[in-house]
Amino acid sequence: MISGKYVDVSVYQQSKKGNHLCGDSYFFIEEDHMFLGVLADGLGSGAIAKESSQAVIDIVKEHKFKTVKEIVDLCNKKLLGMRGAVMGILKLDFIDQTFTFSSIGNIGIIILERGCKKKRNIPSSGYLGSRYRGVKAMTEKLTDGTNFIVFSDGVKDKELSAYYFKDYNVEQITDTYAQHSDGTRQDDTTLLAIRYKGEKG
Repeated sequence: MISGKYVDVSVYQQSKKGNHLCGDSYFFIEEDHMFLGVLADGLGSGAIAKESSQAVIDIVKEHKFKTVKEIVDLCNKKLLGMRGAVMGILKLDFIDQTFTFSSIGNIGIIILERGCKKKRNIPSSGYLGSRYRGVKAMTEKLTDGTNFIVFSDGVKDKELSAYYFKDYNVEQITDTYAQHSDGTRQDDTTLLAIRYKGEKG
């Protein structure tokens, strides 16, 4: 687990059965005024998928202070001619006390306030690099104690309904997920548990 001034993050990741290299890539950073978390899934698996998902992360790192929509548009341009990728992105603004999120393809985002499920994001269809129809970015009020679960398609619906997503502690969420999820993954699997602790930490 990584514990920042305002945000805690814990990550579970496992590659598809038979692959040593996971096609998912992720990145997160906390700055004085904001937090940015991104999960990208390269189409397919193995090295070629990793190349696409890592290209997304490289763009995000370079343009982390741009808006969510601007970042996604830049990622799409970068992936033109490549195999393609899907992505989910979450940005917390500590000054405005808002969060903005968006996902393209099969990256899911669940938002929980004080252990209660608030909403599950419906991703935009398509994927970056070819079948990209634009991005819908949602901005909402940020509340202390909100948890965000960002996950790739290796996470199954039956696993999402489990009680342990209501845990406040992000490390406990990923540890419990690892214990209760299917041991042999049929897809590359990544789950980011992100908690906004608030100004008081």
